[in-house]
Amino acid sequence: MDEASRSDNPRQGGVGPDLLIHGGTLLSMVKGEKPLVNAVLSIKDGRIEKIGVDEDFTGPKYRHGERIDASRGIILPGLVNAHTHTAMTLFRGYADDLPLRQWLFEKIFPLEAEVLNPITVYAGALLGCLEMIASGTTCFMDGYFFQDDTVRATHEAGLRALIAQGIIDFPAPGVPNPQENLNVARDFLEKWKGFSDLIQPGLFCHSPVTCSRNTLERALEISLEGPAPLQIHVSETLEEVQTLMEKTERRPVRYLHDIGLLNSRLVAAHAIHLDDEEMQLLAQHKVKVVHVPESNMKLSSGIAPVRKMMEAGIEVGIGTDGSASNNDLDLFLEMDTAAKLGKVSAMDPVCLNAREVLRMATAGGASLLGFENEIGTLEEGKRADIIVVDLDAPHLQPLYDPYSTLVYSASGADVKDVIVNGRMLMKNRIFVTLDPEEIIGKVKEITGDFGVSTL
Repeated sequence: MDEASRSDNPRQGGVGPDLLIHGGTLLSMVKGEKPLVNAVLSIKDGRIEKIGVDEDFTGPKYRHGERIDASRGIILPGLVNAHTHTAMTLFRGYADDLPLRQWLFEKIFPLEAEVLNPITVYAGALLGCLEMIASGTTCFMDGYFFQDDTVRATHEAGLRALIAQGIIDFPAPGVPNPQENLNVARDFLEKWKGFSDLIQPGLFCHSPVTCSRNTLERALEISLEGPAPLQIHVSETLEEVQTLMEKTERRPVRYLHDIGLLNSRLVAAHAIHLDDEEMQLLAQHKVKVVHVPESNMKLSSGIAPVRKMMEAGIEVGIGTDGSASNNDLDLFLEMDTAAKLGKVSAMDPVCLNAREVLRMATAGGASLLGFENEIGTLEEGKRADIIVVDLDAPHLQPLYDPYSTLVYSASGADVKDVIVNGRMLMKNRIFVTLDPEEIIGKVKEITGDFGVSTL
């Protein structure tokens, strides 16, 4: 691929901004900053050039460039889905209403072995990218198999992502010999290192139960050679905790600590069944956590102690998990669930307020991925990953508190415009980079053989 085709900035040069967003209420998500009403934001060469109000944007240079009218909307950073398996859109609704172990070992793992290949993962990942764009996610952290093809789909969509090769100690899609799992992972990192400013390769160990100590230790060594965090599922179920205690006489976080895996580059997904000592260990070693409330609820895995983790000083982001256990990639719905579940579990209506949860899905997610200096807040000089939510709908009126409106009333369907790195991916609900009809048609073709007729 030549350098021109690999450029992530759609336009360069010229005297004026490439894009001007004007008229909305801007939520920068910078701590301490209040909403800016009737805001104007200019974008140049993929970055936020200037933020202000109308009188700050006078002069002939601001008469040029594409314009977005956000006068009936909220302007905010693009959402960050900090834990998902994008191509699992292929299995949405296939194996619902089952316990996790049965869902995973009797349904999902066998179907993955049968169905997954470069063609199907590419199609499923494109569908996932389409869904995320449609619901305001501009960046995601993914872990799965045949990840070359998730990279291809993400690059085509124009999204920002950290895409990780899955590692597990038994035959997996694309890695039939478990002895090769770490070699495949290292090759993946080498292949995609430096490919794009938008896409960073990484590693994802399935769990402390499905990966041996040697695998975990070697995966960490390989991961530390690059900038990306190492992802892992931790304490997702009581069964997982019990299994590891029977094998090691230690709870999962204590076990990971004792083998040297806890560090600031580790991202733990789920983290439901933690005791106080484990939370202190995570905080002490600056391990980051992804809260995945809807999947946890659907599989009856439990309720993560998010408030206690945050009080301990742990950085917490939010993710959807895969569509097979959620069943959507809509972070607006995930935020609503996270806030309400946090309140009812603590029996405290103040717990996990709207602003905190929105931060988890923006600045918090960016921090988990190591992207906090580039995205997650709207600040001059940062990358222009921005969404506009249209308020011109009955369920979003009246507007008293924009944070509450976004978390408790909005859904992904209310997102009007999506911009990544200064490039329009969706404008007025029209996709710019992807063809929905073509993508959905291909997925229907692939899933027809194991769809409704087999249930």
